[in-house]
Amino acid sequence: MNTEKVLIDRLVGAFLSANSPEKMLNRLETLLTSSELDAIATRLEILRLLKQGLTQREIAKQLGVGIATVTRGARELKQGNLE
Repeated sequence: MNTEKVLIDRLVGAFLSANSPEKMLNRLETLLTSSELDAIATRLEILRLLKQGLTQREIAKQLGVGIATVTRGARELKQGNLE
């Protein structure tokens, strides 16, 4: 097993062991900058809005992100990589 895979497995384990929203938020805030945390939250919101049926342009405008950012999320949803 390569080092990168081991490290990612440990990261996943750390997140899975957070047994409350408060612990999860603490881990996220410890590991990520505020910009990184905001970017992840925005990407999740893009997915939520895509699932609701909003157009990519509507989402980009509503969230103040580029259309390419929304398109990336739409592509991943279409490929079935995200639930």
